[in-house]
Amino acid sequence: MNSGSLGKTYADGAIIVRQGDSGDCMFAIQKGQIEVVRRGKDGDVRVAVLEEGEIFGEMAIFEREARSATVRALGEVRVLTVDKKTFLRRVQEDPSLAFNLVRMMSRRIRRLSGEIAELQPGGVARSQDTLALTDAERRIERRNRTDRRVTKDRRSGGNRRRDAERRGAVAASPSPA
Repeated sequence: MNSGSLGKTYADGAIIVRQGDSGDCMFAIQKGQIEVVRRGKDGDVRVAVLEEGEIFGEMAIFEREARSATVRALGEVRVLTVDKKTFLRRVQEDPSLAFNLVRMMSRRIRRLSGEIAELQPGGVARSQDTLALTDAERRIERRNRTDRRVTKDRRSGGNRRRDAERRGAVAASPSPA
């Protein structure tokens, strides 16, 4: 492992984080790829491969628990270490960092949820997988279409669509002579 002006460089196969160790920082990959592996009953299982620009170990920023996986370099890798204090200071300077971190964690949870569903007896194949969030997104999209939109009139509290349909029916009906 070599220290550079920015981050540390790890050789191929070097362990950056070991499952079970305590952690108080997260990491950003500046160059190269890493693999995330977990010890299982039958040995190590690869959970993910992460590349330049991605982060790992972020759970340690939020909770001081043992590392949930081992992270190894795939080829030469340069990694920047970010401790909790630095992370919080940077989030105060740029709140979008926190949003981006939550978005990344959300993607990982979604991916893992799909993988867990595949492993369950009677699970749905990945190509047919319909996660709850995807269904919710479809409902929101349908709700926002103008042809199905039902909104309340602010002044009267009435249903605009229904009221407009009634007005149209009244206008279309023949007037008595």
